[in-house]
Amino acid sequence: MPPPALYGKRHREIANSLWRIVAEDRLPQTLLFAGPEGVGKATLARHLAAGINCDLGPCEPCGDCSACRRILAADLSLESFKRQLAERRKLPAAKRAEAPLVIATYTDVLIFPPDGPMQIIGIDQAITLRNAARLSPSEGRRRIFIIEHAERANAEAANALLKTLEEPAPNLTIVLTSENPYLLPATIRSRSVPFFLPALTRDEMAAFLERRQDIGEEVREQVATWSQGSPGVALSLDAEEFLRRRDTMLALLGTALSRGEFAQLIGKLDKIARRESEGIEALAVMIASLLRDLLRLHLGVDENLTHRDIRDELERLASGISFEWTARAIEALDELEQMRQRNIQKQIALEAYALALQR
Repeated sequence: MPPPALYGKRHREIANSLWRIVAEDRLPQTLLFAGPEGVGKATLARHLAAGINCDLGPCEPCGDCSACRRILAADLSLESFKRQLAERRKLPAAKRAEAPLVIATYTDVLIFPPDGPMQIIGIDQAITLRNAARLSPSEGRRRIFIIEHAERANAEAANALLKTLEEPAPNLTIVLTSENPYLLPATIRSRSVPFFLPALTRDEMAAFLERRQDIGEEVREQVATWSQGSPGVALSLDAEEFLRRRDTMLALLGTALSRGEFAQLIGKLDKIARRESEGIEALAVMIASLLRDLLRLHLGVDENLTHRDIRDELERLASGISFEWTARAIEALDELEQMRQRNIQKQIALEAYALALQR
């Protein structure tokens, strides 16, 4: 298995900085990789873990030795892991608590992803991490624990994690990945060395997509635009689903702006709420991307539009927005996230969001 490619210039610079730190034996106990969804935070974490434990290292991972192959195999974006995690979400909470979710394809590299229907890092996982942190490496040079989407740790789990960070274990580095690190407690952020991984530029995304045989050349430019510089999003993007989701969220914003009737919109929201693939988080991301484009067009800035293919419709909507309305729409997205965390039904949450824009 070849080592994971790092396509962004900034990503490669961060990787080089980390290798210098490793060479000087100064690797911190806690690293924080922040950045948008799918830009390579978990990939970089696996890259680091593989290289540290590589048979030829510590060095950049060779990708061929047993340690590299096993560590790099723990890519949770692979279909096999997606199916496994989807099946686990169907289990009762008591069953999940009996066996806290930890992914390990190599003894000394543990991955803690969000678990359950609400996709949170729970106290059972945090306790498992704390207990494992007391152990010494069994076959590698250093233990690496990767907590994906660390901002989703609930209050109990965050407190347990903080206790682990306050008592540094030898030969252990914890890597937190986060799309919004400011949702993490300040006490955890202050004990982490942060690295920000930005979205890829247009040229970097083009170079990435050129290497992908599974994405047709005729749709690469559109995929690059819709994915907003995120390779992970580009690979998982379903064009039909994307357009269906966008049409509904566009109708939601349009109805709110025009103070129109909600009857037809409610029917659309009901259909999208019934689809398991349409989580509140994915819908909120779509709304945010539409709001960004509306604000750009309202300000007369037409560069880097995510939804350039419907520019005329967006310009029509942008003519009716104000800064006050946009600020309210963005603030309501935070309320939408809070409803997701409380496991509010999708349709109710979306209807509440639309109504909040009409206040």
